[in-house]
Amino acid sequence: MSDLVVRCHSISRTYQDDSVPVRALVDVDFEVARGEFVSLAGPSGSGKSTLLNIIGGLDRPDAGTVEVDGVGLNQLSESDLSDLRLHKLGFVFQAYNLIPVLSARENVEFIMQLQGVPAGERHGRAEAMLEELGIESMADRRPGEMSGGQQQRVAVARAIVTHPVLLLADEPSANLDSTTTEELLKLLRRLNEEHGVTIVTATHDPLVMSYARRQVRLRDGRIIEDSAREAA
Repeated sequence: MSDLVVRCHSISRTYQDDSVPVRALVDVDFEVARGEFVSLAGPSGSGKSTLLNIIGGLDRPDAGTVEVDGVGLNQLSESDLSDLRLHKLGFVFQAYNLIPVLSARENVEFIMQLQGVPAGERHGRAEAMLEELGIESMADRRPGEMSGGQQQRVAVARAIVTHPVLLLADEPSANLDSTTTEELLKLLRRLNEEHGVTIVTATHDPLVMSYARRQVRLRDGRIIEDSAREAA
């Protein structure tokens, strides 16, 4: 098993904005070792979310290669990318992306159901994860009956209950107040330190950056600073 969970080599991505090309990423090299907690930081338009989406197979680069847990993403079909996301990746989005008509428990079980995990095992794992994250009392509530912080915890529970190789979090604090953000970050750090979950976040929030063990800063589609390189 490779010590690298993510390997990006010479990644470039250009979008068309009203027929004007916008270079979101320019010849980016980026690696993440197993067990790291990394923040991709930078202002809006720096390329951090684009890089996160490319790592997660939600977008494709125009040039360069991407590997996740030793699997090359460039040549995978959309079906194979979906399968990789289902079995190897966990996602936490700023908008939570919970299913409104499902309870917290059912939302946590949803990915496991897609994976074909038997009902009894799904229920047990979901209950245990909600308890570990301190929201077992929310199990039967739907997203509309929960606070933003509670919804984000359910989203984290759903993302990690399947034991993904990599957890990707895009602006996880965007809709949370500072107290709730700190609670979420303490949770992510605990998952990283105690359970070895590899985490990459995209953020412009200094508080999120401070909790990561490695900070990578982007500007105009290029990596301009990497604390891992400085420490090496």
